[in-house]
Amino acid sequence: MTVVESSARRSRRTRRRPAIGFVSLGCAKALVDSERILTRLRAEGYAIAASYREADLVVVNTCGFLLSARAESFEAIGEALAENGKVVVTGCLGAEAERIREVFPQVLAVTGPHQYDAVVEAIHRHLPPPHAPYLELVPPQGVRLTPRHYAYLKIAEGCDNRCSFCIIPKLRGDLVSRPLPEVLAEAEALIASGTKELIVIAQDTAAYGRDLRYAPVVWRERALTTRLVDLCQELSRLGVWIRLLYLYPYPQLDRIVELMAEGNLLPYLDVPLQHASPRILKAMRRPASMERMLERIRRWRALCPDLAIRSTFIVGFPGETEEDFAQLLAFLEEARLDRVGCFVFEPVEGAAANALPDPVAEEVAEDRRARLMALQERISAEKLRARIGRVESVLIDGHDAQGRLVGRSRFEAPEVDGVVVVETSEQLAPGSMIEVEITAADVHDLFARPIGRA
Repeated sequence: MTVVESSARRSRRTRRRPAIGFVSLGCAKALVDSERILTRLRAEGYAIAASYREADLVVVNTCGFLLSARAESFEAIGEALAENGKVVVTGCLGAEAERIREVFPQVLAVTGPHQYDAVVEAIHRHLPPPHAPYLELVPPQGVRLTPRHYAYLKIAEGCDNRCSFCIIPKLRGDLVSRPLPEVLAEAEALIASGTKELIVIAQDTAAYGRDLRYAPVVWRERALTTRLVDLCQELSRLGVWIRLLYLYPYPQLDRIVELMAEGNLLPYLDVPLQHASPRILKAMRRPASMERMLERIRRWRALCPDLAIRSTFIVGFPGETEEDFAQLLAFLEEARLDRVGCFVFEPVEGAAANALPDPVAEEVAEDRRARLMALQERISAEKLRARIGRVESVLIDGHDAQGRLVGRSRFEAPEVDGVVVVETSEQLAPGSMIEVEITAADVHDLFARPIGRA
């Protein structure tokens, strides 16, 4: 009898757990959504499959912001159906469930963005969870899709802005800020798990707390308000790099730059400005004074001389003339931003800008994008060369094909910026910090040698 019971227990232990495959597309905000869904699934005992073949069901977390992103999402859904057959669709494109079902009637379920419960319920219907949850399989910080040494900390969902080129509010709704104690508790758990860099994100990071009317809270016996400045001050106590992304240029950014100058935050400001022509900015429903923006940039750099500024711009917006584009180039010449991304306008279905007159021909827009990026490459290269001879702390991300260390300084965000290549064969684990001297630069990357090491 004892032997039979032992065999049964052994059978239960070795019984294969249902496995979920996961395809995560889009921005860092969507990546955090994927992490939250995977954490729930792991907590319920599901295994996470590394391939279509190993998966009993596949979840595709889609992006629907740009036409190119939508095309990628449809392609990913089709591939998952072809390779596996059992597919649940979620994410931004999931807000258009009827269209997805028109193209892929065989999908099991379609849910919208950050609908975590609906995704899990759909999985339960088509692939029931194990009989007992395996809570011990889930680390305190949850399941992560980033390397162990950095993590995205999402502080809000949705957006209250109504930029004419954007449909994010239609997909993700209005601003909903997370309670400040909840955000800080997650930050502490991430750091306890080995995170060395927290990257604070939202669709509109600088608006954090506005929907809660900046409610007063108490954290660790300190009286705070639910606003970005208070959050950043608390995060700065945790002893890791704190980087901010996706900051709409509200007035409180001046105080954020002061915190950067004081060493509480990384001196890195990501402000999507979108254009410089007042006429185009007005049509975009964006702040329409680039003169004031230039003055603010000058003030920020006076407050924090080391400040690196990143921005993104759209060319080919309906009605954009060569004169409008020339104003944008002139702005870039004067602003001398450190990093710039540029996108050609895409008439995403549902965007108000689609109704504007005078669309710009695709070949004209592409030519303008190429001209803008050529200008910015020159500016970026000049700014990188100015860092030669400086000593920087570099957070190691890994190694390149030649075995050299590859990492980032305070001035480079993961995935979107260049890297620092450290000319050494020394083996250091990702997440290690090393002091280097910058020795060379190209258009995007820096090269360095380690200092102060045996």
